[in-house]
Amino acid sequence: MDEDGKVVETASVATSRCSLVRYFSGRTRMRVVMEAGGSSQWASRVIEESGHEIVVCSPRRVRLIAESTLKSDEIDAEVLARLGRIDAGFLGRVTHRSEESQVLKANLTVRAALVKSRSKWINTVRGILRGFGYRVGGGRSGLFHKRCAEVEVPEELRAVIQPMLKQLEKVTEEIEGIEKKLEGMAKDIPEVGQLQTIPGVGLIVALYFVLSIDDPERFRRSRDVGAFFGLRPRMRGSADIQHHGTITKQGDPEMRRLLVQAAHGMMKTRDRCHLQTWAAELAARRGKAKAMVALARKIAVLMHHLLVTGEVFRSFPKQDAA
Repeated sequence: MDEDGKVVETASVATSRCSLVRYFSGRTRMRVVMEAGGSSQWASRVIEESGHEIVVCSPRRVRLIAESTLKSDEIDAEVLARLGRIDAGFLGRVTHRSEESQVLKANLTVRAALVKSRSKWINTVRGILRGFGYRVGGGRSGLFHKRCAEVEVPEELRAVIQPMLKQLEKVTEEIEGIEKKLEGMAKDIPEVGQLQTIPGVGLIVALYFVLSIDDPERFRRSRDVGAFFGLRPRMRGSADIQHHGTITKQGDPEMRRLLVQAAHGMMKTRDRCHLQTWAAELAARRGKAKAMVALARKIAVLMHHLLVTGEVFRSFPKQDAA
């Protein structure tokens, strides 16, 4: 499409590296607009390396496509092109992480999938045993199969759950192996250790955050990070009336889950800090669930602030300043 909005060429290009390189290499510099998706990370890098401006937009922002009653790949492509020609900023640019960060983050993604499977299998075994009147004590998920071995159950029932216990033992070994590898990776990323000084923020939360942010400078304000991870309340306003709803839940759901997990960890730790006091007061007024989400947003903003400034975490900054 030219600067006047006239369509000058329509083509179909296979989503493969060689096809994209063959199509875009050697062409006059263009603005290329695409929706964020499973292939957009590597595809955007290939197109950008071919000398073009790339705009990756959030599908949530392109309501003209998502809610259209007349929809096809060709129509969607033209709508994206026209929106990109008028105002690329309106599309809400998505910044993909570097390839190195993407590889590192893939390890965290695999670990999260294994942990989720382990939790599901543990609940299945607990449900089976509960149906026969047997219970397994609480504790670390990685030791569940050992605790099961200590519970006296009939042999025929043990034979039923034994296949799952074997899988739980194997998946726990895999998770521990990945965690050791992540510990080694974290040693080369000083920012991870810096963020772990925050109560409730462990290795996984800190590493996932650093890799998700990738370049802290791309956020104009630290407060923008809360919205980036979907922890900002929905807002609808008209005239003098404003309504704030639930959080948007945009962005990476795993990072959002880890931030909420860090919030719970902060409230349980003995290392007192100003955020812990603030969250406790909010929980008394608004309830624990809302307080934990609000604290998760505060932790995200704090972590970004530390990354940008290089400051160390202080439990009670106002007292320190005094």
